[in-house]
Amino acid sequence: MKKLLTNLNFQVITGIVLGIVAGFLFPSFGPTAKTISQTFISLITMLIAPIIFLTIVLGIAGMSDMKKVGRVGGKALLYFEIVSTCALVIGMIVANILRPGDGFVSKIAADSSKLAVYQKAAADMHWMDFITHIVPPNIFEAFAKGDILQILFFAILFGFALSHLGETGEAVIGLFEKLSKVFFRIMHMVMRVAPIGAFGGMAYTISTFGLSTLKPLGILMVSVYLTSIFFHLWCIKPYLLFVQIQLMEIPCLY
Repeated sequence: MKKLLTNLNFQVITGIVLGIVAGFLFPSFGPTAKTISQTFISLITMLIAPIIFLTIVLGIAGMSDMKKVGRVGGKALLYFEIVSTCALVIGMIVANILRPGDGFVSKIAADSSKLAVYQKAAADMHWMDFITHIVPPNIFEAFAKGDILQILFFAILFGFALSHLGETGEAVIGLFEKLSKVFFRIMHMVMRVAPIGAFGGMAYTISTFGLSTLKPLGILMVSVYLTSIFFHLWCIKPYLLFVQIQLMEIPCLY
């Protein structure tokens, strides 16, 4: 029983159920619940950029053969594009079949002015703008905004530069390894309060939109799990096999 109570998945589910009850019985709790949910999301997002940066830098700096990294990286990038397209196709198929958004009527009118801004930004986006945006004019600004693509670009350059420093770079690599452990430890601590974040998010949703949202939310959860299963079977497993073949040089099984 104690093992069940300390299980994070069980705690998150309990938080969701309690959030539904609290949102239904105490609608005025909505603003507070929203604050709780947004605070938890902020805790997660504040760790994404440094963890990605440290992981990419350590991964590249730890490779001894940079030519092999380049060859594997090029193939992996191509396969990444294929896998991304596969993910989009699977998501669109599942969403159009199950249609999780049907029946969800927002009580808050959509801000047409904000929609117009997003539509204009999408229409004005060109491939050249996208490519030039990858290079950050200010890396500190990229970290502050959480621009993952710019952080990835800088991390790749940093990792390659660090790998060419030899013994001089070992001290930096050692420091980054320690920092990586610290950030992952913080992430572990943040995930322990995930039940509270789930409680706040569900309480806000129910108090704002009512119990009628449980049906589309349930369909959405089913859609997410189905998409994840199909993506894992059709995209992730072949991708992992591809990476293993390239890095471990084992015979192809397919």
